[in-house]
Amino acid sequence: MPGLLSKVSSPMGKISIRRPWAVCARPKRTLCFIVAFTIAYCLVSSWGNAEVVTSLLKKADIIKDKHGVGVVFRVGGVESQAVDESTFNEDQLPFDDIGVSSRKSDAETREEFEKEYKEAGRKPGAGKIYGGTLSNLVPANPNSNTLSVKLKPWSTVPSFSTEQPYTIDPYPSYNSWSWRRSNRARQVPCRGPLGRPVEDVSVFAGLPKGFPKPSLGSYSVFGIDPELCYERDTRLGVYALADGTRDEIDWGDLQLNCLDLNQARFELRGPANDLVTTEYGSTSRQQKGSSLHAHSESPDSSDKQKLKRWSFARPTIQACGIECERSGQPQERAVNSIKEKRTAVLLRSYTGKRYTENDRYIIRSLVSELNLQSGGEYQVFLLVHVKDQGVNLWDNTTYEKYLQGSVPREFLGMTLLWNDAFVHDTYPKLERSHEASVHNAQWLSVQKFMQEFREFSFVWNWEMDARITGHAYDMLQKLGHFAKKQPRKGLWERNERFYIPDYHGDYDTDFRRTVEAVSRKSPVWGAPSLSFISPIGPAPPTPSSEDDNYKWGVDEDADLITLSPLFDPKGTGWVLGDQVWSYNDENHTSDSLPRRGAIVTQCRLSRELLDIMHLENLRGNHVGSEMAPGTVSLLHGLKAVYAPMPVFMDRPWSPSRLARWFNNGPRGGSSGGPDSAMGWGREGRFRGTTWYYRADPPQRMYNNWVGFEDNGIGGLEWEMGHGRPCLPAMFLHPVKDVVPTSPGHESESRLPY
Repeated sequence: MPGLLSKVSSPMGKISIRRPWAVCARPKRTLCFIVAFTIAYCLVSSWGNAEVVTSLLKKADIIKDKHGVGVVFRVGGVESQAVDESTFNEDQLPFDDIGVSSRKSDAETREEFEKEYKEAGRKPGAGKIYGGTLSNLVPANPNSNTLSVKLKPWSTVPSFSTEQPYTIDPYPSYNSWSWRRSNRARQVPCRGPLGRPVEDVSVFAGLPKGFPKPSLGSYSVFGIDPELCYERDTRLGVYALADGTRDEIDWGDLQLNCLDLNQARFELRGPANDLVTTEYGSTSRQQKGSSLHAHSESPDSSDKQKLKRWSFARPTIQACGIECERSGQPQERAVNSIKEKRTAVLLRSYTGKRYTENDRYIIRSLVSELNLQSGGEYQVFLLVHVKDQGVNLWDNTTYEKYLQGSVPREFLGMTLLWNDAFVHDTYPKLERSHEASVHNAQWLSVQKFMQEFREFSFVWNWEMDARITGHAYDMLQKLGHFAKKQPRKGLWERNERFYIPDYHGDYDTDFRRTVEAVSRKSPVWGAPSLSFISPIGPAPPTPSSEDDNYKWGVDEDADLITLSPLFDPKGTGWVLGDQVWSYNDENHTSDSLPRRGAIVTQCRLSRELLDIMHLENLRGNHVGSEMAPGTVSLLHGLKAVYAPMPVFMDRPWSPSRLARWFNNGPRGGSSGGPDSAMGWGREGRFRGTTWYYRADPPQRMYNNWVGFEDNGIGGLEWEMGHGRPCLPAMFLHPVKDVVPTSPGHESESRLPY
């Protein structure tokens, strides 16, 4: 369809780029002509060719601007030859040339968005993410090839529905012939509370009628089943514990017992962080107290040396060499077996937090699904920030006192305490009151964790106000598999875009080609050349990315997995985008540092990434919390991946308008630049989404899901007439205190402007 791809003019000059859309003048005549042409074409052409044109029509949008109404065609994929590199301006904002004679002010843009937002709220399909229940479930075939998990039907139906649930098993075929053939040690089943087997979570095959597709992101790129939905009792009910029983449970001990049985599968002692002994790390030790063993130089060094590990208060996996013998269970000695990698999940909490019943259920579910049912592949911790100033956590008695008062008794054995002094002593080159505050440096405690628990290959930083409706193991494993298979070519350029399937096309073909075409002038290919950085990542295998056929990086574990785009904060107006300390020399200023940020710090980091973040902070180099993992990955040539998990919206948007509001940045449509949705005054674009630091749907959807009234939906009386809410697998943020609501309750997440 070459005729549909046209040059577009702009106030910034001609851009010779054939975009994945075209605007036709005289829209009514054009639309009639196209429809007539398609009908005629279908009659005289082969079915295969007609199908191509029909699929093109399905990608047509109607847009409005000051010139009238136009038809927009989104053609999947942009071939590399479509870009005239001699004239293409990477600084051009893609949507500046659609009915805009000059770049609008933020106030005008905000007014434009608000108008479209309200109009979208009146369209059919608005609000369909709310109120979908089992009573209007559209069943899916549980034996469909699209389902990537094992399902087993219940022999009965629950009391609250006529639909049949299925237990879900997302785990590998442990101990099967293929498992043994891969030279992995035997997986030993683990017991749950009170010595009972861990029960499986259940799902329903299908979705409530009218429930929309994700607006951003995709299920298919991960292989997560899009046609399974989760209801609260069949999802979380298996983790119920009686009030008199739950205090008898030690979830930390259960996890250690599970590792005890499966220790032949894992390497229980990881490598040391040798980076601190390199020439690059030598400058970090020039100041007293800045090394890993800084406490040995302090006056009370004998006490601190004894207590330098968090494990002094509670047995930990690192101590498992001796502790694991206590169970008396026979161990399989598979000396030559492949050692599997382990992941720590750090639930970020703080003293003074009230743990709701829902919090308890969520923590139990994470331990059960990630640790107990996998045989110890994951380990879940509560990493609790002690907010009281002047507390000496090196003292046994003090530590125990704060531990007992900080978390419910059932979670004592999986809790680690830290405070500002705990990390300030480790990083003396960071200014304490601002630069090294918990808000600006929340990774310091995670870095310290990794320096002490070397057996973990990865760490998930998990925010307590995040929720997942799907099966935890299924979702996290598939995020990891997706990231592992991503090639490095074009990766940073893909990372900086919200993936919109109906706009970008297939992720591994159309989207790749489009991104390559518009970013060929200056792609990231290895670490940037900076005199004050010695990259630890691998060098590219070829001088240019054009010489690589999307091979480099495939089957390489990602050092960083984020759930939001890794955008360039420069020039975006993002309030934290200029938080850079040091990272300079006589030829480079701090604010010139190449950097990337991802909003919401729920992400997975590798041991290697945390090691170099630790070293950079020892050197005094630092950036704000939401930039630190992405920036250090970029500077050191590590593999970082934005995993485009499904994000839903509370009203329908056309794909082209989603691209305009979320990807109107430079380099052919990134999420950065002066019109970035992350910029101050523009974050209202996320108001109707299911994932951001401020958004309305997450709390409302989750309240309804657990049975509480919110905005006129949910609650016992409502459910008696409408049925139980059922949601597909998704991440939700923010979800604050989940407690019973009063009649007429309406949750709202307000922006500060």
